[in-house]
Amino acid sequence: MGNSALKSHLETSQKTGVFQLTGKGLPEFPEELQRLTANLRTVDLSDNKLESLPPSIGNYAQLRSLTLNANRLGGLPDEIGKLKKLETLSLSSNRIQHLPPTMDQLKALRTLILAGNRISEFPTGLGGLRHLDLLDLSRNQIQSVPPEVSELQVIEINLNQNQGCNRFPQKTGAGSCFPLCDITFSLSSVSEGRRQTAEALRVVFVPILA
Repeated sequence: MGNSALKSHLETSQKTGVFQLTGKGLPEFPEELQRLTANLRTVDLSDNKLESLPPSIGNYAQLRSLTLNANRLGGLPDEIGKLKKLETLSLSSNRIQHLPPTMDQLKALRTLILAGNRISEFPTGLGGLRHLDLLDLSRNQIQSVPPEVSELQVIEINLNQNQGCNRFPQKTGAGSCFPLCDITFSLSSVSEGRRQTAEALRVVFVPILA
């Protein structure tokens, strides 16, 4: 992408607080955005080739929405936890395996999209995110859901299309789990007892769409 085109995007973002640059093959987070840390509210860099985020991501104090779908991210820097006003974090179709421990500092977060990554364990440490409404973990490699899921205040958790014979807590706070491989991810096909368990944990299994 030419410097003139990037300059044009930056000038527009200076006025609107929105920076959107998708499908341009960017190999790294644009360093030029540093001049906009004071007023950027929305950043969308989906469908690029980003492999990492710089520690400077923590400087975007006004950021409310960060969308980085369809990149090559293998993880997130600890500095992500400095985004105190962030409400939406969308990271679908990347290569993320783990979340940093600082995720629990995103107190304003309402939507966390992690679909289509390489997460093999249900993320812990999200219990402090009291405003979280949606946690999308579909299309990962999660094999079990720990009892700690009951700590989440989330309204909906999407666990569709996770690999393996998954297991789900038998009841809130219980140490045992029951296998999920014998049910579909739809409340309509879950037994009444297990439906009550899911509802008690505020888990909604969204049907797989054809």
